[in-house]
Amino acid sequence: MQAEETKLKGCFLLKPSVFEDARGYFFESFNQVKFEELTKANGNFVQDNQSFSTFGTIRGLHMQTGDSAQAKLVRVLAGEVLDVAVDLRPGSPTYGDWIGVKLSAENNLQLYIPRGFAHGFSVLSETAVFAYKCDNFYNKSAEAGIRYDDPVLSIDWEVPASAMQFSEKDLELPFFNKD
Repeated sequence: MQAEETKLKGCFLLKPSVFEDARGYFFESFNQVKFEELTKANGNFVQDNQSFSTFGTIRGLHMQTGDSAQAKLVRVLAGEVLDVAVDLRPGSPTYGDWIGVKLSAENNLQLYIPRGFAHGFSVLSETAVFAYKCDNFYNKSAEAGIRYDDPVLSIDWEVPASAMQFSEKDLELPFFNKD
């Protein structure tokens, strides 16, 4: 496995070593010791989540706050998504900055997103199965987020506006206030 830190400190793109032959492929999708060695982050994940979505779906931008904040290790099991992380850590030199990374079943890339980040993704393929590990349990009362179309962040979700799909809850999220 290889790890490359993104422009957002503490946020890593992980690439597994994939072994292929005539039968197919094999790779280790997670190894706590290697993960912690490469990222210097805590690899003690306590909850796994999975979603299925269709083309144009945008999920996010979501996060948990306070004692319920979550770090996530995300990947795609089928299809392709544009995965987005936004740094919301007070005092961070990249506060308010974001990255977008294409994750797919073909490239097997994973993104580690530390606590203090908002997270979301858009589905670029016909369908996608998205999986992620969290280092803290979900707490409904600690939910927070930012609208997908925030003008300050100006995220290009790489989906035509006519194809975008959202939950009602996501459309009610507030806009980002960088101040």
